Amino acid sequence: MNRRPPRTVPDPIDKYVGSRVRARRVGMRISQTKLGDAIGITFQQVQKYENGTNRIGASNLYKISRQLGVDVSYFFQDMPEDLYESSNADPYGLSEPSAKPFELDPLSARNSIALVHDFQRIPDEQLRQRMSHFMRSLADSLTDTPHDIDIED
Repeated sequence: MNRRPPRTVPDPIDKYVGSRVRARRVGMRISQTKLGDAIGITFQQVQKYENGTNRIGASNLYKISRQLGVDVSYFFQDMPEDLYESSNADPYGLSEPSAKPFELDPLSARNSIALVHDFQRIPDEQLRQRMSHFMRSLADSLTDTPHDIDIED
């Protein structure tokens, strides 16, 4: 029987899970070295996990979830429905290919995580609300589409 064809690009599911690991780790201000040491791997391996280059085994995903204070399911939350179809999950062509490739969630970007982290450090709730309104107004003035997320004040 033929073996699975070699991967030439990271699997979109592995990239998604890795981006969730990175988002949580950066949000908690934990270095790759510290996380790696805590679960018994190198920081280079953490990098490969976060980039989706290497798949995270079940035991290491569990260890990572414990260190980052989340359930394992956290890493799969809000995963786009079509991600499975765009992944290498069907190397033998048993299903139809997806039309939409995986795109990184903008909230997983490093600057987005840093912005949210810094925003939450502002102790004055009223000031945070004003900053939120300012950012919404600024974004609305620079784009053709108004905000699509309704946040209660």
